[in-house]
Amino acid sequence: MNEFINIGWAKDEIAKKIANEFPHGSYVNLGIGMPELVSKFVDESKEIIYHSENGLLGMGPPANENELDFELINAGKKPVTILPGGSYCHHADSFSMIRGGHIDYCVLGAMEVSEGGDLANWTTGKGIPAVGGAMDLVVGAKNVFVMSQHTTKDGSPKFLKNCSLPLTGKSVVTRVYSNLAILDVTPEGFKLKEMCEQIDFDLLQKVTEAKIISVSYTHLTLPTKA
Repeated sequence: MNEFINIGWAKDEIAKKIANEFPHGSYVNLGIGMPELVSKFVDESKEIIYHSENGLLGMGPPANENELDFELINAGKKPVTILPGGSYCHHADSFSMIRGGHIDYCVLGAMEVSEGGDLANWTTGKGIPAVGGAMDLVVGAKNVFVMSQHTTKDGSPKFLKNCSLPLTGKSVVTRVYSNLAILDVTPEGFKLKEMCEQIDFDLLQKVTEAKIISVSYTHLTLPTKA
């Protein structure tokens, strides 16, 4: 049993931390799985335009039972809402937004992330989604956030020196959000931004294969891809 799955921040807490990072006016794509939760947490003082690769711009929070419309779904085939001013477009137009560099942030799940920012979030295994639109997002979005559990179900590290699975993109990840910590990807490797209160640094390093750089600071300027 993996004891680290059930400690640290809950999925909604991680999603809220991510949502709070987006500046006013940001265009944000949310991947399938855990990243879908981020749309639940939007600061009403900011306008965040959520994009879904299946052709939604201005996507709202997940639909409640009174709002269900199975013709209005996100890329993960989950019913969602659309905000006033939102729009629908053809799949090809949606990918033009991604490939044209018009998405400020994307949030993706991960199976593995390397200390150099390589991302592996697909495999050819049975029941696992293929690479899909993630390969476009990691090179088209200006910032790539990963939202993931810190370890696999069997307790193996997910944040590694080098990925062993097929890569979605090389040197593409900006920041990692897990149930245990927030890590920035820097030229020197993973740098600790925030850690949950239930663990100490030694334990965090124990469940992270790659070396983590621990520094103390109160403000961090978000690194961006050139």
